[in-house]
Amino acid sequence: MSTLRPIAGLSDVADSYDAVLCDVWGVIHNGRESFPEACEALVRFNRERGPVILITNAARPAEAVKPQLRELKTPDAAWSGIVTSGDATRAQLVARAPGPAWAIGPARDHPLYAGTGVELCERPEQAAFVCCTGPFDDETEAPEDYRGRFEVCVAKGLTFVCANPDLVVRRGDKMIYCAGALAQLYAEMGGAVVMAGKPYPPIYELAYQAVDRAAGRKVDPARILAIGDGLGTDVKGANSEGLDCLFVAAGIFSEQSLGADGTLQAAKVEALLAREGVSARYALSELIW
Repeated sequence: MSTLRPIAGLSDVADSYDAVLCDVWGVIHNGRESFPEACEALVRFNRERGPVILITNAARPAEAVKPQLRELKTPDAAWSGIVTSGDATRAQLVARAPGPAWAIGPARDHPLYAGTGVELCERPEQAAFVCCTGPFDDETEAPEDYRGRFEVCVAKGLTFVCANPDLVVRRGDKMIYCAGALAQLYAEMGGAVVMAGKPYPPIYELAYQAVDRAAGRKVDPARILAIGDGLGTDVKGANSEGLDCLFVAAGIFSEQSLGADGTLQAAKVEALLAREGVSARYALSELIW
């Protein structure tokens, strides 16, 4: 495990890197509003140092994520490319076409299936596999609400394709369940689960390709910095890929990482990382330049 170094801002270490892979939800917005200082930090790196690739476990393709970023006033200048868990998952869908798939998730996520050849069905009894982008209603539903329907799927031996490995995200002041939490329950019930988003290799393969395209050259992974607030996704993924990682504490794990005044507590972060069996090279309370 590397020694954690708290830093004052991204500018402290920017000269050591030629590209950034930055998480989205929890780092540059909370689903309700963007964080101006985080956006400005990415704009400056993107202009002055090298490409910023947003790497998100959103279950939709990148083109479907851009409108949300713009609606939340995230400037286009903050990134040179976007790679999503949805992008990485589409290969899994194509391989299972025509299905049919029992698609769990809100209608806004249906762009995931476009062009894959997968047909959708309304009930698990009709399905050849399951694909989950999140709960149908993430404001009210929890994983346990699906146990009965999952019993049917597990009994049929259906593979569960999880398009978003995140367990939870913070929407405003509220924590909501993601597809990863449903996949966790499915696995606990004995079902087979497949994931392609963070922390798994397929999404990073796409991210490296995006970095190289934006830079116009092959970028050494040793010169790529991963930024995120998720220990089991962003930090674990960076560790698995051998990337330096900047942990943003004021996200999912803010209560375990920050003091009452909102300042970074390095000892708390180190204990948190050790508990999860992951490591980060740097830490900030919030992403700033």
